[in-house]
Amino acid sequence: MLWRPDYSAHVLHTVVAAKRPEIWRLVLGISVMVTCYILMALFYQQAISELTRYQPEFLDELIAGSTPLAMYTLLLSFGLISVAVFIGVRLVHKRDPLSVFGPMMLAVPQFARVLGILVILSAALMILPPYGFGGELVLNLAPGLWAVLLPLSLLAVFVQISAEEIFFRGYLQQQLAARFRSPLVWMVLPSAVFAFGHYQPEEAGGNAMLIVVWAGLFGILMADLTARAGSIGPAIAVHFVNNVTALVIVALPDSLGGLALWHTPFGMADEAQLRAWMPVDFAMMIVSWLAARLALRR
Repeated sequence: MLWRPDYSAHVLHTVVAAKRPEIWRLVLGISVMVTCYILMALFYQQAISELTRYQPEFLDELIAGSTPLAMYTLLLSFGLISVAVFIGVRLVHKRDPLSVFGPMMLAVPQFARVLGILVILSAALMILPPYGFGGELVLNLAPGLWAVLLPLSLLAVFVQISAEEIFFRGYLQQQLAARFRSPLVWMVLPSAVFAFGHYQPEEAGGNAMLIVVWAGLFGILMADLTARAGSIGPAIAVHFVNNVTALVIVALPDSLGGLALWHTPFGMADEAQLRAWMPVDFAMMIVSWLAARLALRR
């Protein structure tokens, strides 16, 4: 049945972690990753500062993600997380860094299969009514410029979302599942950390906890897909389509909207309007998860 949690394939994802599943090794691995990330991030920030020292306005653009260059700078910085995870996996767990994806012979075709069905689903939802977000969309980038930037924009988003999946559904889920059998540990714990990483009370105001709940549920659903598939390929596909839609196609005007073709008629500061559209986001998340599960059954 579609609704039953068949996690028999999860062992394919976790078997590589079972050789060294000790909790002290997990703690050491995270410590190494955090240290490596901080050092690389300091170098990255210094390099950006040197390159833009004659453009003081770039700092404001970077904080808001209001221009294509600022968005590329932000999104590509997530690649440092992936590099830090790869270093920690190699040094502490003595295994192939790419093993965090699960078996690549599963991850790649599963990613392609889920991506294909989600692209079709997203296109259908854009064509079918209702249209808009309670008002007319505001053109952000000229269509020609947006199209020229699109390949790099897709790459930047892929770097960002793959880093999150590599750490949360890859490394953390693998190591915890190798040590604990209960999904309450390997599914909920990484999802809780992922959720509170999205806690932004200054930007989201009264919607901050609602966004945390959204991110927590998203994390649990991605953990479920990973356990069903035996790799993080499907989770990467869902996360990729979600973020491309929210960052590259239609974005909020006051929060990471620099790469979007259109902006919504309301922003992050418009708490009531944003809250009214959150149920749509929740519904789309569930639909995408179900579509991914159907794609895995083929």
